[in-house]
Amino acid sequence: MRRAVFLDRDGVINRGVVKAGRPFAPSTVDEFAILPGVPEALARLRAAGFLLIVTTNQPDVARGHALRTAVEAIHVRMRAELAIDDVLVCYHDDDDRCACRKPSPGMIYAAAVQHEIQPSRSFMVGDRWRDIESGQNAGCTTILVNAFPESKRARPDVELADLAAAASWILSRP
Repeated sequence: MRRAVFLDRDGVINRGVVKAGRPFAPSTVDEFAILPGVPEALARLRAAGFLLIVTTNQPDVARGHALRTAVEAIHVRMRAELAIDDVLVCYHDDDDRCACRKPSPGMIYAAAVQHEIQPSRSFMVGDRWRDIESGQNAGCTTILVNAFPESKRARPDVELADLAAAASWILSRP
């Protein structure tokens, strides 16, 4: 069984688009901006043998605020520019009560089956409680970075500044 680092997208890999003082997912490729230090952090994790899997909620598609084709175009660019092995996306909203929308562990479980990953030896890096709870529900070690200012319904195993710090912390583990 393999080890992986599961990564949220918005706020971990790329900068959110700020509207009315709140960060939102980019809705076009032109709005997609990779955060500083992310390419290097991912390269270090991959060099250490980790699979890098993005698990991202994109409910703006279900809400009619974004096009699925635009989200997919962002992922094509992201995979072209970064050391990412796979991208799993939930396009649903909370009311859909699907198994893939974080905090459910559905995307992590799907990746675990497809890529022969052992979640208990893997990590989930996110910026919101949903990411942390998803990782916990799957049995991953959880890391909160670039924390979104909201109440923390789930406590991470560790809270760090950004993905670069998370990569260093992960690589320091036995």
